[in-house]
Amino acid sequence: MTTKQKLYLAGPLFSDAEKEFNRSLKSRLEQFIDVYLPQEDGGLVVEMVRAGISEREAWDFVFKKDIEEINDCNVFLIILDGRAVDEGAAVKLGIAYALKKECIGLQTDPRRLLPNGNNPMISGALRTVFHSVQDLVQDFIARYATAALPRREETERCG
Repeated sequence: MTTKQKLYLAGPLFSDAEKEFNRSLKSRLEQFIDVYLPQEDGGLVVEMVRAGISEREAWDFVFKKDIEEINDCNVFLIILDGRAVDEGAAVKLGIAYALKKECIGLQTDPRRLLPNGNNPMISGALRTVFHSVQDLVQDFIARYATAALPRREETERCG
């Protein structure tokens, strides 16, 4: 029996549109790889506070759960869409990179592609950036989800 790899999906998760995009992407990827989506599998601070948990406890829970799940993943996927990369997702990318996780990006939004692109601290941590969900599914997940992923230092940088 082949065990699926695990992917941590990081990105903005605040607006209804962002949350729906994340849910849709998770649904597409789950046929190939186990997906951890913080908004569904971890918890949202706003919802926890509404449920009566103190803000401090909610923040601590989310932070610790995210670190635990990043440690447990094989692949870290950051959504790069928007005028700026979500700051929480960027911090998580740094953690995943430091842990030598396979880090990839998805950027379907062309606003930062030209003239200067993404911050080099973001781009430098990513093995590959895909520009459509279809490319992500076909070119990466289908190829690597059930195979042992190469360590970051063994792979050639793609862009």
